[in-house]
Amino acid sequence: MQSVDLTNHFLIAMPAMADPFFSKTLTYICEHNEQGALGLVVNRPIDLTLKDLFDQLGISSDDEAAGGLQVMFGGPVQLDRGFVLHQPVGDWQSTMIVNHEVGLTTSLDILRAIASGDSPKQILVALGYSGWAPGQIEHELSQNAWLTVPASPTIIFELPSEERLTAAMHSLGIDFSSLSDEVGHS
Repeated sequence: MQSVDLTNHFLIAMPAMADPFFSKTLTYICEHNEQGALGLVVNRPIDLTLKDLFDQLGISSDDEAAGGLQVMFGGPVQLDRGFVLHQPVGDWQSTMIVNHEVGLTTSLDILRAIASGDSPKQILVALGYSGWAPGQIEHELSQNAWLTVPASPTIIFELPSEERLTAAMHSLGIDFSSLSDEVGHS
């Protein structure tokens, strides 16, 4: 199978996606290489605000606007771990640089900075992540489980979560409602 690098791309779950973790999701791929892939679901909020998360972690917050942000379900792996997708990349203790604009940080220093009002310009906070073994995404693509499209920070950071999947589909020139849930190959 041809190797493809889907870093900084969206995976759009096809209507036939039966996996309840990924049905109707838009997943941002933060890293994709020969060891596999790591991404965050960016359109599935959970019943937790950033303020709730700060309270659980014992972080006092001065930034009421940031505290009201909804935390996302990032994926089914390590649901007890927080991930902050942000731009600009900045200089945090534990950051994976996705590209020149976007970073993924897992260290508490970024959460403390957000709580104190010293946040990166754009943030998305998630619990858990989505992971794939080597070759797994390529196999799933061959099975028509996903559509892919280059990612847009505007979709991730500026649109409400419920509009992100539709916006990613429109960037492909496709209306989600016109897709069939029948699997097949042409």
